[in-house]
Amino acid sequence: MHRVEGLPGESAPVGLTLALGRLRTLGVSGLRVALPAPGHPLGLSGPPEFNARAMDAAEAVICFGAAVGLVPEVYEAGPEGDVHAEVVWHVLPVREAPPADVPSLGEAERELAEALREATEVLSKLDVAGSGPVAEAAIDAYRARAEPGRDVLAPGYPPRAVRVLQLAQRVGLLISLAYGNGHGGAVSSAEIAARSEALRPVERTARRAQVAAYNSVVEERERGVR
Repeated sequence: MHRVEGLPGESAPVGLTLALGRLRTLGVSGLRVALPAPGHPLGLSGPPEFNARAMDAAEAVICFGAAVGLVPEVYEAGPEGDVHAEVVWHVLPVREAPPADVPSLGEAERELAEALREATEVLSKLDVAGSGPVAEAAIDAYRARAEPGRDVLAPGYPPRAVRVLQLAQRVGLLISLAYGNGHGGAVSSAEIAARSEALRPVERTARRAQVAAYNSVVEERERGVR
């Protein structure tokens, strides 16, 4: 269940369908995703109050066409045995400025390929590849989601955005498996540090690529307006 709270013109939380219609009347013609992490305000444009809320949630939506953004708050509700997730989207003012650190699709594709090549050599030396039943189950689940013919983006996105997002999702899976596999073959503190240093920029690059892919339609529209 999704509800939107703080929407201009509404005194109480409303459903997602009504909220999207209201946002259109406010001039919103597109939505950008932001995937910030500590020390990396990816996709955010301020002000600090909004950035702080988005950083806590590790995700947010920035509206294109109106100076508002939405930050989700996810929680569980319902009696024992029938617990379900609910999401409240908090509408807050944002600064109308370019989003932080979002590359173009071309840049994202090049950076992702380069980061993956650089990290592969280091990770293979430290034996951090995911293995075992948990890793195998995660890979099988990913393959099922990525079956041929399945759309990863809505119609209208450029083919490069689909390609970039698919690669970023594969890289994200490998990174999550590496993090979930303890320290892999790294046994010394120096090896553990080297492993973390190898994973960190790849994870950051994968998140940047995902944001670039999801936001590509809005970015193209904005360039057209300019």
